[in-house]
Amino acid sequence: MYGKRRFGLLLLGLLIFGCSRLEILTFRQNERKQSKTFEEAKLHDFHFYTYTFDGRPIHYTHVGADSLPLVLFVHGSPGSSGMFMDYLKDPRLTAVAQMAAPDRPGFGYSGFGKAEPSLEKQAKALAEIIRRHPHRKAILVGHSFGGPVIVRMAAEFPELVDGLIIVAGSVSPELEPREWWRKPADFFLIRWLIPPALRVCNQEILPLYKELKKMLPLWERVRCPVTIFQGESDKLVPKENANFAQKMLQNSPDVRVKIIPQGNHFILWSKADIITEEILRQILAPEVVKMPPHRHS
Repeated sequence: MYGKRRFGLLLLGLLIFGCSRLEILTFRQNERKQSKTFEEAKLHDFHFYTYTFDGRPIHYTHVGADSLPLVLFVHGSPGSSGMFMDYLKDPRLTAVAQMAAPDRPGFGYSGFGKAEPSLEKQAKALAEIIRRHPHRKAILVGHSFGGPVIVRMAAEFPELVDGLIIVAGSVSPELEPREWWRKPADFFLIRWLIPPALRVCNQEILPLYKELKKMLPLWERVRCPVTIFQGESDKLVPKENANFAQKMLQNSPDVRVKIIPQGNHFILWSKADIITEEILRQILAPEVVKMPPHRHS
């Protein structure tokens, strides 16, 4: 029995190692594939950029003219800019906005395989994209792990951010699941058998509880309108995260919570139309006077 179990574990390890070579488990799209998608959609105003922040390359896809409002999409874990291709080529959005979708640190082509566990560092790295493109307005859209990243961006740089759209965001520390297997999976001899994108995913989720706890006093700095989409049947991010965010956004002038009946964690794609409508609403809405920071007496 013991010999069979050991053989099974060895076989599993070999399978994981073999799978790590499969492109599908990189969760990324190269520039050639994205270019083909844009060209098939008759979209020609697109570019790929890479800059260096804190010694790390940050790669992103950009579409549209710099004179338009900016929509910045931030993916979950694992993921990459390719997760947002349907949005980036949507003619309803390209008509009124420039859009950017980065590969978050450690994913895609932003130092693939090297995790960045700090939400603060991720926020600062991605804020450079907003600075690189002149705009009248900047709306941030974050899915799953991208949710706390964009909240941190709005808290760190309120002068750069004009609106947030949080989609199934993992924002509450107390609701963050702490699975027993994550620490063993990061053990030195095991983590190198895991595909790089999944390894990075694990290495940034492991400290997420502590990172979200550190972010608690920063929520009051968010002073822009916020819309929260949450699937009622989300098994990965509990729907109570939406209530938590609403409670924490005391200085936001406009907080809207939209619970999607029977929606799961992947409403970013299954409910793309209503999310697109919200992006358009925020882009086209009159400028909102941001609330001043809350001051304690």
